[in-house]
Amino acid sequence: MKITEKENNGLKRKYEVVITAADIDAKIDVEILEVQKTVKMQGFRPGKAPVSLLKKLHGKNLLGKILEETINKTSAEVLKKKGDRPATQPKIEVVSFEDGEDLVYSMELEVVPDFDLPDLAKIKLERLVVKVDKKQIDDAVENIASGQKDYKKAAKTTKAADGDAVLIDYVGSVDGEEFEGGTAEGAQLVLGSNTFIPGYEEQLVGVKAGDKKDVVVTFPEGYQSENLAGKEAVFKVTVLEVQKPAAVKVDDELAKRLGLEDLDGLKNAVKGQIENEHSGLSRTHIKRALLDVLAEAVDFEVPSNMLEMENEQIMQQIKMDMHRQAVETNPDAKPEDTEEPSDEVKEEYKDIALRRVRLGLLLSEIGSKNDIQVGQDEITRAISAEARKYPGQEQQVFEYFQKDPNALAQMKAPLYEEKVVDFILELAKITEKKVSSDEMIAIIEAEDDDAPEKKSKKKVAPKKKAAAKKAAPKKDAAKKAAPKKAVAKKADKKK
Repeated sequence: MKITEKENNGLKRKYEVVITAADIDAKIDVEILEVQKTVKMQGFRPGKAPVSLLKKLHGKNLLGKILEETINKTSAEVLKKKGDRPATQPKIEVVSFEDGEDLVYSMELEVVPDFDLPDLAKIKLERLVVKVDKKQIDDAVENIASGQKDYKKAAKTTKAADGDAVLIDYVGSVDGEEFEGGTAEGAQLVLGSNTFIPGYEEQLVGVKAGDKKDVVVTFPEGYQSENLAGKEAVFKVTVLEVQKPAAVKVDDELAKRLGLEDLDGLKNAVKGQIENEHSGLSRTHIKRALLDVLAEAVDFEVPSNMLEMENEQIMQQIKMDMHRQAVETNPDAKPEDTEEPSDEVKEEYKDIALRRVRLGLLLSEIGSKNDIQVGQDEITRAISAEARKYPGQEQQVFEYFQKDPNALAQMKAPLYEEKVVDFILELAKITEKKVSSDEMIAIIEAEDDDAPEKKSKKKVAPKKKAAAKKAAPKKDAAKKAAPKKAVAKKADKKK
C-alpha cells in the first residue's frame, strides 16, 4: 500500500492510496481457493476444479466484494498510520481501477481538532434549591380534586349544559344499517369532553331526561375504522338522565380513587412529584450555566462538515416550527409551501450551530479522556422507556433500534452527554441558593428569553414557556407517585 498526502490544511486531509494489482490478485486467489472447496462443476470431483478455470468463471463476480473489503481495511490502516481521528465518515472515491492494474482511490476527511481541556475543578456554579411548603402541596391536591368530578342525577326537567354529563342509550347506523361498535346502553357522556365524534356532543346540549334525539354526524376521513371513514351516521339517542358535576372532597376517598391508601399518601406523592419538578428545573438551570462556562472557556476551529450538518438540522427544525405556526392559521397548509428562513435568521443561527458543535466536541473529549461510557443496561432502559410510548408495538421499537445504528447512536448520545455533565458537576465548585418555586420558574423563563436561539426563534415560531406555574400532578402521576415530565430539556437545545 502506498499513501500520498495530497492535502493537509487546517482540519482537512486528503490522501491518495495505491493498492498494487499483485495484492488484488492475491486476494482473488484466496477467495477462489475458498470457492474451490465447495463448488460443483461437471467433469470434476468436489474440491478438484482447476483454479485457473474458477478464476475465469468467478473472478469478476468476486472482484466487487474484494475491492470493498480492501478499501475498508486499508482506509482504516491509513487513519491509524497517520494518527487521524475523522470528525465524520471519510469521503472515499475510486480514482482508477482496471482488471490487472493497480487500485487507486482518494480519501478526504476532516479531523477532530486538538485543543486543551479547561480545568474542570475551577468551574464555579450555583444550584437553585426549593423547599416544598405545605401551601404548595395543598394547592396541588385541590387542583387534583377539581379534576375529579362526581356527577349527580339532576331533576327530570333539567336541560343538559356544556360540562354536564348525560346517561344515554344509542344505536348508530350508516345508510340505514347498524354497524359494529355503534350501540350502547347506559353510557355516560360528559358534554364538552370531545370524547365522541366531532359534532355529536354539541347536539345533546339542551336535552333532558326522557328525550329522544337523532344525532347526525360525519366520521372523520382518517377514522380508525376505514369502512366508516368519511361517512354520515345517524345515532338514535335516548336520554336516561342528566347529571350535574359535584365537587369532590379532599379526603381519604379521593386518595383511594387515585390508587393510594389515604390522604397522607396522596400528599406525600404530590410532594415527591413537586420535588422532582423542582429538581428538573434546577438541573436545567445548572446545566445551562455549565455549558455557558464551557463555551466561554474554549475557542477552536471545528470541522466544516459537522458545522454544515448542524446548521442544516437547525434550519429543518425552524422550517418545521414555521409550518406548525402556519397550520394554526391555515389547517390545509403543506410543509412544502413553507417559506425558507430569512437570510437574517440563517446568519444568526450560524453562531448557535458553531456553539453546539464546539460544545459537543468538548464534552466528547472530556468523556473520552475520563473513560466515561454508557452501559448496555442504560441503553436498554432508554429503549424500553421509548417503547412504552407505543403500546402493543414494543417489539417493533426494539427491532428498529437493533437494525438502525444511527437511531441507536441518537438514543445513546443524550445519555452520554448527561453522564459527562454529571462527571463535571462532581468536580466543579457548587454553591446552593435557596429560592421559592415562583422565583425558580422566573429565573428559568428569563434564561429562556435571553438564550440566543430563543431570540432568533421569536421571528419564526411562537414562544413556549419553560414550565407551568405550580403545575399540579395528573391522576396517573399521583397514582404512581412518579415525577412529572413537564420540563423541557432546554439546556440541551442551548448547545
